[in-house]
Amino acid sequence: MTSERSAVVAMRGISISFPGVKALDGVDFTLYPGEVHSLMGENGAGKSTLIKALTGVYGIDSGSIRVQGEERLFRSTADAQAAGIATVYQEVNLCQNLSVGENVMLGNEIRRAGMVDWRATHAAAATALAELGVHIDTRSILASHSIAIQQLVAISRAMVVDTTVLVLDEPTSSLDRGEVEQLFAVVRSLRDRGVAILFVSHFLDQIYEISDRLTVLRNGTLVGEYPIAELSREQLVAKMIGRELGELDAISASAERPIDRSGTPVLKAVSLARKNALEPIDLEVFPGEIVGLAGLLGSGRTELARLIAGADRADQGQVEVGGSLSRLGSPRHALDRGIAFSSEDRRAEGIVGDLTVAENIILGVQARRGALRKVGAAEIQAIVEEYITALGVRPANPNALIRNLSGGNQQKVLLARWLATAPELLILDEPTRGIDVGAKADIQRKVAELAEKGLSVVFISSELEEVLRIAQRVAVLRDRRKIGELATQDVDLDALVTYIAEGQPETTSSEREKIA
Repeated sequence: MTSERSAVVAMRGISISFPGVKALDGVDFTLYPGEVHSLMGENGAGKSTLIKALTGVYGIDSGSIRVQGEERLFRSTADAQAAGIATVYQEVNLCQNLSVGENVMLGNEIRRAGMVDWRATHAAAATALAELGVHIDTRSILASHSIAIQQLVAISRAMVVDTTVLVLDEPTSSLDRGEVEQLFAVVRSLRDRGVAILFVSHFLDQIYEISDRLTVLRNGTLVGEYPIAELSREQLVAKMIGRELGELDAISASAERPIDRSGTPVLKAVSLARKNALEPIDLEVFPGEIVGLAGLLGSGRTELARLIAGADRADQGQVEVGGSLSRLGSPRHALDRGIAFSSEDRRAEGIVGDLTVAENIILGVQARRGALRKVGAAEIQAIVEEYITALGVRPANPNALIRNLSGGNQQKVLLARWLATAPELLILDEPTRGIDVGAKADIQRKVAELAEKGLSVVFISSELEEVLRIAQRVAVLRDRRKIGELATQDVDLDALVTYIAEGQPETTSSEREKIA
């Protein structure tokens, strides 16, 4: 499979820009009939943008797309579907209130004399499902079936028409192991029938189980295209995350600072778990300690952070704050216990774009005090001025709308919001993603400085160099479970990459004593 002429999809020099962002920069991608091809990369790598270019959601600024040798210009998803390209998303895009058969045949019902022949339509749906090894009552309501069955119904619907390319975007994120095996059996069957399958997942085990080839993107550019057998997991992880280029000042003193773990931890999570999101995990954070959460996207980093911050409810396990059992039913409850959480999605769950810098900073303080205890104007001014100066927010104008600030300065304002609440534990999920080097260094320095003064921090970053630079200890997650803990002074980047890629058993009690 080396000839471009035999490729079912050949994307060449694809570039797409949004205001202030180069999402894709001259990316090539090739997909052949009868293969499962995985698209890999961390958040912001350009995977979703490339898929949307292929499926007609986005137009391209430059480059070309050929499907079965013919150059195509996709102005809509309908254009892509007409070219034989179908997509099944993580969130199943079907009609829950209709029957299985109606969903499979939607838009392709069998008609006689201008009327839908429902008996023939359901029979055709049953045949289409049977080809995928699915035998269910086509007249049953779709919503009555599991997510796994709904995924298979969505695939069956795609295959009713003349589909030559099937895009599976995170199809296994909500499935258990048995359901994944059922889905993979269908994927292999379609591959053997000559369908080209573009597979996107953050689970390395699944990538290596189902893929024939893979393409790696990083920061909107092509890293390379590889046969799966020729790229080890360690090499794949290294290509996905890249290497630190050395622009940031070293902040090694924080990681080397000794931590007293003989007393009561600020936070202790025991067997904390959430169905289809996180396997049972133990985690402790001591006063003045920065604990990094390391792992690829989808490993469970954010899911763990959201559980200990009260943003999501755990199905099992318990959390102790300062030695006392706590039920953190919401971020507000967590804030009342001294836990502040800064989400990775600063636009959707962080900043309020129509408010000023000052108003955004003071939101956390007002939330902690409650609606009946208003923060006075003089206190607001003092708090805002303190943190604008301390974090170097630019422009240093408290009345500027936050939506007009750069990403780095928006992130500084969010950090100011939570620091103003005087938390005992600060949870930072990707606090430096998508910001410039100077702002990144400012935030790292401030976090290290506050930890030296006693603040405890849980720090998540896709940049492993950043985690190693700032944390004293790293909890490593893979495929929704914790696989171990490492003292950062005892591990370098290569060793951490290997640990994430290969996986090792949970640390033993004696190993934990060594860490302590």
